[in-house]
Amino acid sequence: MAVLTEEQTMLRDAAKAWSQESAPVSALRKLRNERSGQTFDPAAWSEMGQMGWAGVVVPEAYDGSGFGYLGLGLILEETGKTLAASPLLSTALIAASALELGGSDAQKAAWLPKIATGEAVATLAIDESAHHNPTRIALSATQSVDGWTLNGTKTFVLDGEAADLLIVAARTSGQSGQTDGVTLFLVPGDAPGVVRTHLSLADSRGAAQIAFDGVEVGSEAVLGEVDKGWAVLEPVLDRAYAGLAAEMLGTASAAFEITLDYLKTRTQFGQVIGTFQALQHRAAKWFTDLETTRSCVEAALEALDAGADARALSSLAKAKASEVLHLASNEMVQMHGGIGMTDEHDAGLYMKRARVAEALFGGASFHRDRYARLMGF
Repeated sequence: MAVLTEEQTMLRDAAKAWSQESAPVSALRKLRNERSGQTFDPAAWSEMGQMGWAGVVVPEAYDGSGFGYLGLGLILEETGKTLAASPLLSTALIAASALELGGSDAQKAAWLPKIATGEAVATLAIDESAHHNPTRIALSATQSVDGWTLNGTKTFVLDGEAADLLIVAARTSGQSGQTDGVTLFLVPGDAPGVVRTHLSLADSRGAAQIAFDGVEVGSEAVLGEVDKGWAVLEPVLDRAYAGLAAEMLGTASAAFEITLDYLKTRTQFGQVIGTFQALQHRAAKWFTDLETTRSCVEAALEALDAGADARALSSLAKAKASEVLHLASNEMVQMHGGIGMTDEHDAGLYMKRARVAEALFGGASFHRDRYARLMGF
């Protein structure tokens, strides 16, 4: 486990207190029951901006704190514990990272301060099918007199309906499956030709399918270099993998803590069920898996902060987090027995979040394969 600085500890404690008070699981349940189509509570996102969380990885020159990826990971872990729905992952981590890594001075000045204060929502539009495959890009960008014309569709775009800015991965040359020929574009969410369709996910959070029908952007919309977008996109995805893994670790940890409390209080056959050896063994394995996952997640985040090659560590973290959250959600339901199968209990919400998070940005099998290839197997 990483040794946290005093500032990091204070940040984690503040995130824990806020998540429990202002974004408890009941807030997600309310969001689901209202069926308004909203992907998150705008007021809660505004509060995150006011507290500086949206600008944790944004440099101070652009109104952020430049506090690093481990710092943001600590916040994501705490919001993951209460299943808080917010654009923290899509905007404060992924979009902010893309702009910082590939943006021009003008692009950074235009968007990073708005992200840092929670004024803007931004997201990455990458996948075009039900499975994460970042090289399978068919959405085309054709050069025109004044810039580029985009045609194609992206799906499962996090917070895509609410996004003021879409960072779109398009193909400017080459074939689908190749890393060369990918270009990133900054597209306003309300640009003519952008058609956004709400996707109702199992975990009650929001995503969108976004069609680009002759969307025209200027040459200044290119993020990074034409045909060389993969050089920016891959490290951005590494940050997405590690950040999502941190959130999933928080979700799995909360499921463990809730279940452990239940094991200590539920009686059966005249005994507290936590005294049953079979359940003790299962809880012990669960705990050790959580600690192993924590080591993987923190290693990936620390590598990102150090500017090291974090590709293998990020995939390792996402693979381990997917596995432990799958275990956690199953054990939470099973150890709670009948009550765990009811909608009144939060176990079902944790399981639904687990299944969506497992698939988001690649499941365990995707990341095991990527890790193996990066390690030379």
